[in-house]
Amino acid sequence: MDIVYEKKTDKSLNEAIRSLEENLKENGFGILWQLNFKDKLAEKGLEFKDDFVVLEVCNPKQAKDVLEKNIHVGYVLPCKMIVRTEGNKTYIGMTRPEKLIALFNESELNEVAKNVETIMKKSITASI
Repeated sequence: MDIVYEKKTDKSLNEAIRSLEENLKENGFGILWQLNFKDKLAEKGLEFKDDFVVLEVCNPKQAKDVLEKNIHVGYVLPCKMIVRTEGNKTYIGMTRPEKLIALFNESELNEVAKNVETIMKKSITASI
């Protein structure tokens, strides 16, 4: 199961995050929360070589639709997107909503997940 979708960009970490945020906003999504594991681990006295920024993103209407169909989908919400560095390279990616929703075996949720994934991929592509 290929649950990760990821693209390389020539942008810096911060440029990629700003671009992704703008593109998500244009498509009705917002960033609810952001965490850089590198910084969080440093606070705990642990060194982590590269930046790994987790963004929790959401489209309120889509979230409401799936939660009304199956409240347990809330366990995989909000959607996770990542902007990370590896050496001097930057990557933008996500866990694929279609793959996550498929775990619930409810066909009526699949169309919503497909739409969400399409928009998130479009936002990533526009951000690279």
